[in-house]
Amino acid sequence: MSTFTFWFPNIVLILVYILISLEKLPRVVIALLGASVLLLGKSVTQEEAFHYIDFNVIFLLVGMMILVNILKETGGIRWLAIFTAKKVKGSGVLLMIYFAVLTAFISAFLDNVTTVLLLGAVTCAIAKDLKINPVPYLITQAIASNIGGTATLIGDPPNIMIGSAAKLDFNQFIFHLSPVILMILPVTIFTLYLIYRKKLDFPKEAKAELKAMSLNGIITNKNLLIKSLVVIAAVIIAFFFHKLLGLEAGTIALAGASVLLIFENKKHIWDDVEWTTIFFFIGLFIIVGAVEKSGTIHYLSDLVFKLSKGSYSITAYAILWMSGFLSAIIDNIPYTATMIPLIKDLGKHYQDLNPLWWALSLGACLGGNGTLIGATANIVVADMASKHSHPITFIEFFKVGSIIMIESLIICTIYIWWRYLS
Repeated sequence: MSTFTFWFPNIVLILVYILISLEKLPRVVIALLGASVLLLGKSVTQEEAFHYIDFNVIFLLVGMMILVNILKETGGIRWLAIFTAKKVKGSGVLLMIYFAVLTAFISAFLDNVTTVLLLGAVTCAIAKDLKINPVPYLITQAIASNIGGTATLIGDPPNIMIGSAAKLDFNQFIFHLSPVILMILPVTIFTLYLIYRKKLDFPKEAKAELKAMSLNGIITNKNLLIKSLVVIAAVIIAFFFHKLLGLEAGTIALAGASVLLIFENKKHIWDDVEWTTIFFFIGLFIIVGAVEKSGTIHYLSDLVFKLSKGSYSITAYAILWMSGFLSAIIDNIPYTATMIPLIKDLGKHYQDLNPLWWALSLGACLGGNGTLIGATANIVVADMASKHSHPITFIEFFKVGSIIMIESLIICTIYIWWRYLS
């Protein structure tokens, strides 16, 4: 492999992240420009570029966005928003805690994108009605979704990949990972409270308006609401059994959206799909694919194993922390795919690989909280916030997410030592 072949994709990736952090150009423009440069520079062929695009993620995003947009037409999301705000009696702190716990729980059993799309829509509806800033709540939901998704086999794509490769079942993931997630979540909520406590108070005008709001007449299309809820419920149930059905989650979401479009197919439903998010991911998938092809991830992983000098404890901690930091800046799916054969190869030296699998899972999933582009859920909520005139900047998310990521990795380090290495 030539020096150019190795370094060119890495330099493009670094420049892309610098430009995204500077926010002089839209993220989607930077990602597509980076992908185009790599294609023109022959770092990837057009066939390889299409191969690197994860169309399961693309279809899942488009399908769920259409479903949520149709649900909005019924007034159902606004009804749930007002109902929730009334239940917490106008307390921003209680609202943040409520959404954090609910998001984490749902994300353990559904994919993170579906969770943040549904709850994010509710959050934005509350913010619009009460004229409050939705950013603290949306960032909380993105972070909570990444944490909750770590707890189970089906919560996050890296866990599905690890479970398949290591022959680990659903119950094993819950037994080994849910205890540490239950430790991380309250620490995270408390940290988010400390960061946002001055921004969570509802203005007096908002509290007065909330008290005067009535739930009567909010539902504008009861028949469509029933159909929407039935289809969404069917999609969610199908998610649980997608392996038995032999279908990917993206296929199921797109099929559900297609069914619901029979009953409601207005132009603005398509216009409200976050197309900038879709094309941002397409560009990012191609860039990360080129970096993976260059061998960079394999080189870094192999270097850490050599530096550990055969120490099982150092290897476990290295996998955890390396996975966390690398997953904050590159997609954790190709990273996990690269690490799986390397951990399998360690079976020649270690009898029990399970702690290493758990370290990989925790690092890859929780590392997504480190930056705005570390996880799909982060980008989805950022675009939702921008659409409601409250943009989330790369630096703003980094200041919060990086703290949460480091806290989480510290707790995981202690947990791995206590449970497996002490």
